[in-house]
Formats: sequence, C-alpha cells, structure tokens
Amino acid sequence: MRVVALDEATAPAWQALFERCGSPCFCRYWHFEGKKSDWLERCALRPEENRDEQLALVRGGALEGRGLLAMEDATAIGWMKLAPRARLPKLRRQGAYRPLDLGPDEGVWSIGCLLVQPDRRSHGVARALVAASPGYVRDWAGPGARAVEAYPRGDTGISPHRLHDEEAWVGTQRLFESCGFVRVSGEPAYPVMQKVIEVIE
Repeated sequence: MRVVALDEATAPAWQALFERCGSPCFCRYWHFEGKKSDWLERCALRPEENRDEQLALVRGGALEGRGLLAMEDATAIGWMKLAPRARLPKLRRQGAYRPLDLGPDEGVWSIGCLLVQPDRRSHGVARALVAASPGYVRDWAGPGARAVEAYPRGDTGISPHRLHDEEAWVGTQRLFESCGFVRVSGEPAYPVMQKVIEVIE
C-alpha cells in the first residue's frame, strides 16, 4: 500500500473507489450550501453532479479539491479529504464547532472525511492516510504550513462499542491520537485535534 495525492492521473481510481463503496457524495458534502433535504435528493438522484464538481476541481488544481489516496497497485482502497481550513467554512459552522475559537486559518489544513473500501477496513488504511498528511501539507503549502486539523468522533468513555462505519467517516479520536494528534479544543464527544507540522531546515 502506498499513499498518493489525488490528481488527474489518480482521479479514475478515486472515482472507482466511490462507486465500489456506493458513496454518492463524491466528497462534496462540505461544499454543498443547500438544505439537507436538497443534499439527500441530489445524492439519491443526481450523484453525477457531485462527481463532476469534484473532478472539475481536480482538473483545475483547486486547493479545496485536494486529498490523499491509499493505493494497492492501481486500485484506490482509501480516500481522505485534506484541504485548507479556510476552504471548508461549512465544517466550522457545524453546531459543535460553531462557538469555538480555533485561531487563524492561515497554514491550517483540515481533514474533512475518510472513506475506506469495506473489505480493507481495520487494516491500517485510514492510519496510513492520516500519518501521511503532514508531509503532503508541507509540500503543498510550503513554509506557511502550520498544522493539520481533524474533527473526529470522540472517545467519551460512556459507550464501549465500536463506532459503526457510518459514524466514523470523520475518523475517531483514537485514530488521530495514534498518529500524534492532540486535542486542542471542543467537547469530549466532538474534539478538535491538531498535529503541528515540523519545520524542516
């Protein structure tokens, strides 16, 4: 398994992953500004609009279209959205995060979601994607890169059950802790976690 950036060359593998997983969002949720009912209708009836929007961003090199793929040979088995926090304002408007002061956006990149092929889950795919994120942000943002930020489901200690896959699409607190992220803000159930990007001289 290797981790690569989403670009025009890897876009067909990215599309195939979403189609195999039956995921009609094609990573457009954080950019859709309509009502929830409109989003659900679009995903149910017109998923190609989501796909085409994301592919257009990839072709245009837009920062909000960035992300990482976990590849086995030519097949994508995992995806992680990774974009500048400033390009994902909807994420910060969610109820749990709206009142938080997380400081300036400059240099902070957000992990928006994770998607792993069902038969490859619990095999370290998500961890590989998260672990690779600081290096890619450093390459993409240069010396202005400050941190990678995540918004997982927290470990409150109340329920011992493993999260269902549909609950873990933003990752889990334990996943990010295993990759060196620390909680910087947020409620226990909805922590905000960061990993500071080390400066390489």
